[in-house]
This record gives sequence, C-alpha cells and structure tokens, in this order.
Amino acid sequence: MEILNAFQYRKEHLYKWAFGFSLFTIIYNTIEGLASTFFGFLDGSLSLFGFGADSFIEVISGFGIAHMIIRTRKNFNSKRDEFEKTALKVTGYSFYILVIGLVLTSAYNIYTNHNPTTTLFGVIISIISIIIMWALLLGKKKVGDALNSQAILADAECTKVCIYMSTILLVSSGIYELTYIPYMDSVGTLGLSFFAYKEGKECFEKVKGNKTSCCK
Repeated sequence: MEILNAFQYRKEHLYKWAFGFSLFTIIYNTIEGLASTFFGFLDGSLSLFGFGADSFIEVISGFGIAHMIIRTRKNFNSKRDEFEKTALKVTGYSFYILVIGLVLTSAYNIYTNHNPTTTLFGVIISIISIIIMWALLLGKKKVGDALNSQAILADAECTKVCIYMSTILLVSSGIYELTYIPYMDSVGTLGLSFFAYKEGKECFEKVKGNKTSCCK
C-alpha cells in the first residue's frame, strides 16, 4: 500500500511539472511575441516580426497542450477531445496565414530593396530563446520518459522546432548585423516560413489521425 501511495505521489508530482512547463511555455511565448513584434516593427526586421507572430501562435498551441496534460492526468488512455482538435485547427490555420504573409512580404522587401536598420535584437532574442527552449526540451523529455507519456514526449519534440526557428533567426540576424549583406533578413524569413508551414501541416495531420508525433 505504501509503495502504491508513493508511486501515485510521484506520478502526481510529475504531472504538476508537466503542467508547469506548459504554463511557462505560454507565458514565455507571450513575452517573446510582444518583444519580437515590437522590435521587429521598430527596426524593420521582418524575420524578427515573423518570429514574434509565430510565438503568439505557439501560445494558442500551448493552451491545447495544457488541456492535454489535464486530460491524460485524469485518464491516461483517453483520446484527443474536441477542445484539443479545435485548438489544433486554429493553430494550423494561423500558421498557414502566417506563411502567406511572410512569403508575400519577403518578396515585396526583396523587390523594393528593403533591409532592416539593425538586427541586433534578433540576435539577442534568438539566443535567449535557444537557451530557454533547450531547458524546456530537456525538462519535458525527462517528465515524459518518467510518465511513459508519448503525448508529453511529442510536445518535447515540438520544442525542437522552436529551437530550429530560433537558430534561423540567429544566423540570419547575426550575418546581417555583422556584414549588412542585403536580403539576409528576407532569407531568414523564408526559412521561418518553411518551418511554420510544416507546423501547420502537422496540426491538421494530428486532427485527422489522433497523431501524437510532432514536427520532426
């Protein structure tokens, strides 16, 4: 009996950590989105602005993840419900709209020879994002492994996409800030668009097939 109680206590503790990670992700992405869109607009950096817009979409996804953790905590073998499916659809459509906006604006910026005044804030924000997302990735994987939860492990894999996008922002912003090579900001934006499209596609695949794997 004591062993069973200890196991149940550890399980509840792990779910609290998983839920805490999801709440932190929502809060962090909100702050990151506000900072990125503000400085992206101020400095004329489309890649940073698009990165911020992506962060806001991740907030929507984050609510779906938080709900998923609550659901699996109550019933480990339960299937994805309507709230999560709706969150996935909204997230997917948002990613597709973002992709269209970024691609069209990138083309316009190239056509008009527009380049940002600086991409320093893109460098700073992307470095912070990479550090925090790596910490979240490791934390989510540790909890997912302990709970043997494919859903939580899939969420951890999705965090890798945030790291990839942060890396693209860092490289494009860093190169432009150091060399002022034209169109680097637009190239970085197109890279972000590619991953945003993959994320949108993944959302609709999940809705159709109750898929748990994510964004690899």
